[in-house]
Amino acid sequence: MRVNAVDAFRARLEPSPPGKTRQGSRGKLHVGSKSALWVVRLTVAATLVAGAVAQDSRFVPPVAPSVSTDQTINALPGTPDATDKAQDPASQSPPENDAGEFVFKKKVEEVTLHAVVVDLQNRPISSLGRDSFSVYEDGKLQQMRSFRQENVPLALGILIDNSGSMRPRRREVNEAALNLVRSIATEDEVFVVNFGEEYYLDQDFTDDLAKLKVALDKVETRGSTALYDAMVASAAHIRQDTRIQKRILLVVTDGKDNASQETIDEAVQQLQREDGPVIYVIGFVDENKAASSTIRALQAISLKTGGTAYFPKDLSQLDAITKSIANDIRNQYVIGYKSSNPKTGHVYHLIDVQANDASRQKLRVRTRTGYYSELPAAPQ
Repeated sequence: MRVNAVDAFRARLEPSPPGKTRQGSRGKLHVGSKSALWVVRLTVAATLVAGAVAQDSRFVPPVAPSVSTDQTINALPGTPDATDKAQDPASQSPPENDAGEFVFKKKVEEVTLHAVVVDLQNRPISSLGRDSFSVYEDGKLQQMRSFRQENVPLALGILIDNSGSMRPRRREVNEAALNLVRSIATEDEVFVVNFGEEYYLDQDFTDDLAKLKVALDKVETRGSTALYDAMVASAAHIRQDTRIQKRILLVVTDGKDNASQETIDEAVQQLQREDGPVIYVIGFVDENKAASSTIRALQAISLKTGGTAYFPKDLSQLDAITKSIANDIRNQYVIGYKSSNPKTGHVYHLIDVQANDASRQKLRVRTRTGYYSELPAAPQ
């Protein structure tokens, strides 16, 4: 059973009144309350006490994880392999948590990059070999462990702004989103989030176009815009599907964020996790002085995650934009390397990928500009 990361994350930021629910395409999505969380925690505590009484104090049986997304599942002392792992410092790394969020861990800490290469005329270059690329982290040349270019399965999240001013555009926006889904591989999985002041997972991962269309048609044009919160929560949700490492978020909005608890800087840090998605933005934002900060924020989010921000003048440009995004997705190079830099806590690592064609002409590479490592600080 999949934990609803979007609404669970919402509950951590702004707990809603008890019993508040929304009917999504896969059943009710509950916006958690404090009382519900306490029930879960008390249940887990009771289970632990019962296990301690029933068993020898040297052995504690594994306990089923709580559905709370701010908990971490750790091997308990005395479980069959916990003692062995305790003897191996290399194995003592944080596992995934309930929301499927992964941190740098295990023996192979491989950084995976999805890169798009274009020439000086912005034409995609899709015929380069491994030797055409150089990868630098914090200024140090890295050794590539893997390299490929293939249309691998994709996890795609579609986030649509539900503000009132978007209503006249929704039909064209929804059709453009569906065209994007049609143009990528059939084994891809897609989910839909509609957001305003709150954000709802109206369709969980599926490849069913009919279900996606129903979710996109759920328009409730009221309230403010919590854009950053919706993006961070959706990025957490997309990491749940650990089988798929190619992760994309498409965000369509026309307004400035005016309701998020996350600031732009905090949101970018969350989105720049090593396992975070590439973010494409379509912004219906007037290019005037008042909107310049919104444009800069959307450009920063897309640039730092390896995506692109588009600001169409009218709806007729949507089809060309989604075709360009689909072309990017199909022509990505996948580059993997093990970082040679030490990971000591929440530290930003700058990435620079360079590429040259056969004539040694330098090309432009679009990929994430860096990531935050998540290992706990080394003991002093």
